[in-house]
Amino acid sequence: MEEKDFKFLIEELLKYGRENEWIEFKHNNCNPQEIGEYISCLSNSACFHKKKFAYLMFGIEDGTSNIIGTNFDPKKEKGKGSEDLEPWLKRLLNPRIDFEIILGRHSGKDLVIFKIDSARFNPVKFSGVAYIRIDSYRQKLSDHPEKERKLWEIINDNIFEGGIALEKVSEEKILELLDYPSYFSLMGLELPDKKAILNKFLEEGLILKLEGQYSITNLGAILFARTLDNFPRLARKKLRIIFYDGKNRVKTNKEKIYSKGYATVFYEAWEYILDQLPSNEIIGKALREKQEMYPKIAIRELLANILIHQDFSEKGTGPMVELFSNRAEFTNPGEPLINPSRFIDHAPQSRNEKLASFMRRINVCEERGSGVDKVIHSVEFSQLPAPEFFTDGNFMKVILYSHKEFREMTREDRIRACYQHCALKYVSREYMTNRTLRERFNLLDEEYVKVSKIIRDSVDVGLIKRDDSGRYVPFWA
Repeated sequence: MEEKDFKFLIEELLKYGRENEWIEFKHNNCNPQEIGEYISCLSNSACFHKKKFAYLMFGIEDGTSNIIGTNFDPKKEKGKGSEDLEPWLKRLLNPRIDFEIILGRHSGKDLVIFKIDSARFNPVKFSGVAYIRIDSYRQKLSDHPEKERKLWEIINDNIFEGGIALEKVSEEKILELLDYPSYFSLMGLELPDKKAILNKFLEEGLILKLEGQYSITNLGAILFARTLDNFPRLARKKLRIIFYDGKNRVKTNKEKIYSKGYATVFYEAWEYILDQLPSNEIIGKALREKQEMYPKIAIRELLANILIHQDFSEKGTGPMVELFSNRAEFTNPGEPLINPSRFIDHAPQSRNEKLASFMRRINVCEERGSGVDKVIHSVEFSQLPAPEFFTDGNFMKVILYSHKEFREMTREDRIRACYQHCALKYVSREYMTNRTLRERFNLLDEEYVKVSKIIRDSVDVGLIKRDDSGRYVPFWA
């Protein structure tokens, strides 16, 4: 940190006049256990009071807030044993929140600041114990159940979008880093002057003003970055689209990586996929006709889903679309918040509701909760194999399959289609019958026996059942 920035930070923190729940003053301290407990305590307290950061400051006199200097040098200190202090502290923190150790001088005195991220997804523990500030005292969180309950409520309300992607950014730098013309174009607004642009970005939560300086939020960066490479924590979240030659990943035909923010590139990426996909030749009951390989709306909704519903806390991986000769796979980091088998009927849940809301405002995706229904309905209308939804460890994947004749479908393909058709009918206040399922598979009336077997198989595996009136309904109905 530059000297002028260090002095500015000290002066801003000293304006509070005394310690508070997220600022702690110390003179000298070489007790590593106590430092770790303070990091837990201050991080949780900052979250409790809805602050982005907490500060543990060495060289400030408690009570007077006078600058007295310190001889504490964290770069030379050790944790318990021979391990250096900083990695020792980080190893014992759970979750491993970021903190930055800043050394500098002010008024001729040496000072040390631990700048600590607020707790986000869980209360922060040190050596397995979570702490919090009660008045001016460090206390175990478990000894204060009401505080613990309230902290969990706040954490559950915390969202990725409000986090800081880049701090200490000038007005000019904001306009350089964020594609503000795209924002106003997508919103159908005239491009205003610089002051109005910044005010609109503040209003939208794309930027914040903290400690007298601007910061770009994760929401602002992920939506409107001119390049995500300028935001280290988000650089791995670029959208990748890969076309393979054949049915496996042995040979890559084309690959495209989008470095810009999602709002800026969404329509470009969608059109790129559609332009590259071949069409299928389908022989109907009377005519031979050309048909798009996958419905446009299905591509759009699934592309939007992998951007919006990903877990941004998963490091080192981002959203990806992979296209093979017989299928398209849409993958995003993070397990879904609900079971994939309940996507059709369950009330939608999103980790990133502000991101989702903005993407809906610019017509990127359908209204809340209708996306999966649209995908399945469009697939049925095109009489394609049923899409497959599944999760494995730390990712979610949806597979769209290209056209197959009924005789080419596996037993699993047919059961999956039967379940999705039954569920879609049920949420539409209708009921699946042998006839509706024949139509879904494009089968003739005399082929009802084939469909009866699919229905029996689906009942046997527990995906559908009969209700009290004898009608077929999904297992959860």
